[in-house]
Amino acid sequence: MGIEYPILQGPFGGNLSAVALVAAVSNAGGLGGYGAYTNTPHEIAETDRQIKAATNKPYNLNLWVSDTDIPGNGGTISKERYEQTAKLFKPYFDEMGIPLPGAPGPFQSRFENQLQTVLDLRPRVFSYLFGTLSPDVVEQCHRRGIITIGAATTLDEAIALEASGTDMIVASGFEAGGHRPSFLDAAESSVTGTFVLLQLIREKVKIPVIAAGGIATGAGIAAALTLGADAVQVGTAFLACEESNVLPVHREMLFSDRAKYTTLMRAFTGRLGRGLTSQMIKDLQGKESQLLPFPLQSQFMSSLRRAALDKEKWDMVLFWGGQIAPILKHRKAGVLMRTLIEEAGMVFNGNGNLKQD
Repeated sequence: MGIEYPILQGPFGGNLSAVALVAAVSNAGGLGGYGAYTNTPHEIAETDRQIKAATNKPYNLNLWVSDTDIPGNGGTISKERYEQTAKLFKPYFDEMGIPLPGAPGPFQSRFENQLQTVLDLRPRVFSYLFGTLSPDVVEQCHRRGIITIGAATTLDEAIALEASGTDMIVASGFEAGGHRPSFLDAAESSVTGTFVLLQLIREKVKIPVIAAGGIATGAGIAAALTLGADAVQVGTAFLACEESNVLPVHREMLFSDRAKYTTLMRAFTGRLGRGLTSQMIKDLQGKESQLLPFPLQSQFMSSLRRAALDKEKWDMVLFWGGQIAPILKHRKAGVLMRTLIEEAGMVFNGNGNLKQD
């Protein structure tokens, strides 16, 4: 990938990525990453321009192969399905003093248009979640000099990714914050821990494997590399840095006692993901069948989120975060990178240098 250190920054979706964070990580010798699955092609192109202005180092653009769970890959849901969700969430909207949103309109996948933009931009790395790329798309990437990285939550997914021709695999353990990028089986049954998943994949696939989930220290990096990882992807620790695009309250939550408790839930988006536990999340556990499919659930919750933020009702706001959050220490991406490199280097060779000969 043309990077100095085997450290990738997790590419955050939902407008949580930031050009400043990408540049800070890439300029420090790692691989910065920008999650663009909610962006229009024009926005992706503009973001890429800004990244190139901020760093001349390699970076990663990330998309979601599957960006909808609506049956038929688009269309609408039934009136009955909407009313079921509306009834479940009405008390929360009433508490905020805002009306329930109307039934959502049709949604069509944006991936194809986004993909063409990424191909035209030719980032050094293109990573993707929730599926595999077709052999033709992989070949188009290779012709443009783009390295491809897919994400797996199970051994079967890793095998499928290798068979598709992708260059590298992110082994995403259940400890990780954010969405579980499962695509062959239900996310609830694809919850292997990072280090077990890493070893399973390392045993069966030949392409490079990147460990992700529960890694936020140099010791964690050293452990992953010792178990066979070729690199690591660090998410929550970079999400908490000042250069990311999280709200200040989100950052403070990651450094607070709230970070000790996280939950895998679908309540806020319709897809399974790990965030900080709240009373609302506890109340909605076991009621997943009453939620809208992704991304309609996200759209349904958007006005409630805005109202909750305005009134500082934090129990009604989703704050993404992984299980490693309670040990976070650094608020600057450059400082975090230096610390990761030095700590891992001390484990390997005693001199604080993580570079390999």
